[in-house]
Amino acid sequence: IGDTAQSGTQRNRGHSAIGDTAQSGTQRNRGHSAIGDTVVTEQQSASPVTATRILDAAEALFAAEGFTATSLRKVTGAAGVNLAAVNYHFGSKEGLLRAVLGRRLGPLNEARLSRLDQLDQLEALGRPATLEELLEAFLRPAIEIRVDERAGQFVRRLLGRLYIDQGAEWLPLFFEQFHEVKERFAPALRRALPDLTDLDFAWRLHFALGAMAHAMADESRLKEISGGACDPHDTESVVTQLVAFVAAGLRTRRSAPLARPGDGREA
Repeated sequence: IGDTAQSGTQRNRGHSAIGDTAQSGTQRNRGHSAIGDTVVTEQQSASPVTATRILDAAEALFAAEGFTATSLRKVTGAAGVNLAAVNYHFGSKEGLLRAVLGRRLGPLNEARLSRLDQLDQLEALGRPATLEELLEAFLRPAIEIRVDERAGQFVRRLLGRLYIDQGAEWLPLFFEQFHEVKERFAPALRRALPDLTDLDFAWRLHFALGAMAHAMADESRLKEISGGACDPHDTESVVTQLVAFVAAGLRTRRSAPLARPGDGREA
């Protein structure tokens, strides 16, 4: 949307039939497209409200059924629009997914980068960021997104999809959303952990991301484990505990290989 929109001339040429049902010449000349009994004008297709309806429908369907299993026909049916409206605003199914992901993950990553900018300003004044400060800048926005019920629900369901759809075609579009965050946070964290090998750093960062995803996606288990003593909705407690846990895991010195029965290294 915005700078990615096509020109008015291109938009007016973007009429198409859905399925095998062609529009009548009269409808085309008047700039209308029919979906069943619903007639959508060109002006309505171009409306920001239409774009929001498409995003809402696609978000729900992608999270529930997966990107591959969700056809554009399903999206247009749920949104009450025609295929031309999807093409007008997003260009393609991949463009629609990129917009769906960007709408929810963009603000999350902007918050992370804003916090990192503040830490960089302090470092420019001679006060390097601590590991805990870097981790809080990265982790807090992810935990705080749960406060937004709709965004939090989508991100939780999206994380579930990551486990279900390993190797799916949509994953590159998902990871694309985090490119700038990765490019800036990984070197900063690496500088804060100079004693780790690159291999150990990669393993531990992987496990740190897993801890974050678990804290975001599985709130009920914490209540069960703690007998109700821990409140997963207490954002400050979640952030404090998560930062402490991840920092300790990242900092610990490299462990020796685990002893196995019969190898002579048992205690």
